[in-house]
Amino acid sequence: MAPKMSDTNELNTPAAPGPLRMALELRAPWELAAGLAGYPLMRKAPRGDGHPVLVFPGLAAGDLSTLPLRRFLAAQGFAVHAWEQGLNVGPRPGVLEACVERVRRLRADSGRKVSLVGWSLGGVYAREIAKMLPDDTRSVVTLGAPFGAGPGGTNAWRVYQLISGDRDLDAARFAALRQRPAVPTTSIFSRSDGVVAWQCSLEEETALSENIEVHASHFGMGANPVALYAVADRLAQPEGAWRRFHQAPQEGIKRLLFRDPQRASAPGALFGWY
Repeated sequence: MAPKMSDTNELNTPAAPGPLRMALELRAPWELAAGLAGYPLMRKAPRGDGHPVLVFPGLAAGDLSTLPLRRFLAAQGFAVHAWEQGLNVGPRPGVLEACVERVRRLRADSGRKVSLVGWSLGGVYAREIAKMLPDDTRSVVTLGAPFGAGPGGTNAWRVYQLISGDRDLDAARFAALRQRPAVPTTSIFSRSDGVVAWQCSLEEETALSENIEVHASHFGMGANPVALYAVADRLAQPEGAWRRFHQAPQEGIKRLLFRDPQRASAPGALFGWY
C-alpha cells in the first residue's frame, strides 16, 4: 500500500541512509546513460502546453546539473528556465528574493502561471516559493527533496551547514518546511536514495498533493528516465484540472514503469525492484 505519514514512528524520525544506500549512489552515471538510451521511450511522456517551468538545482549544484532535465522538458514542449543563481549553497541573502522576482517576471512576461521543479534542496526552494506566490504558481514537482528532514534525516546535513553557515535550524523551522503549498504538489522519491531518507520526501496525500515512487539514486534522479517521465507527466496536467498520478488506471508505459500504490503485491518497476 502507499506509505502514509502516520504509519510508523520511523516516518516521523527517520535516520539518514546507511552505508549500503550511500554506496548505491555510485550508479548515478548509469542512470544518465539509461536516460540517453531510453530517450525515445521518454519522449512518449505527455507533452507540455508551453507554460513556463523554473528548475532549481540541489545543494552545492548549479544549472549544469539540471541540464538533462531541462533539455528533456524543453523537447516535450515546456518553456523551461534555469534558476541562474549560481551554486545552491543555501538561502544566501538576496537569493530567495531573486527567485520570487523571477517567478513574478515569468508570470508577467508569459501571462501564465509558472510551474516549479526542484531537485533535493532545490525542491525545498520550489515549495517555499510556491507558498509565497500561490497565485503565480501552477504546480510544484520535487525530486528527493528533504522537506521533512531534521538534522538526522540526511547525509548532506553537515555539508549544508558547512557551505551555508546556517546552524540555527530549530523545530519550528522544520515544521514550517513540511507544510504543503496551496497548489498541486508532487513529491518524487526513492527508497534507495542514499542521501535523503525517503521518509523525509513523503508528502501527505490530499486532493492536491501526492507521492510518486521511483527506483533511483539521489544524485542520478535528475537524469533517471523514469523520474523524468514522471516530471513531464505531472507538468502536462491541464491548469485547473490537475489529477493525481495514480488516480486513473495505469496503462501503457506508466503501467510498466510505475508501481501502483494501491496494490501491495505490485511487481517491481521496469528499471529495478522496490
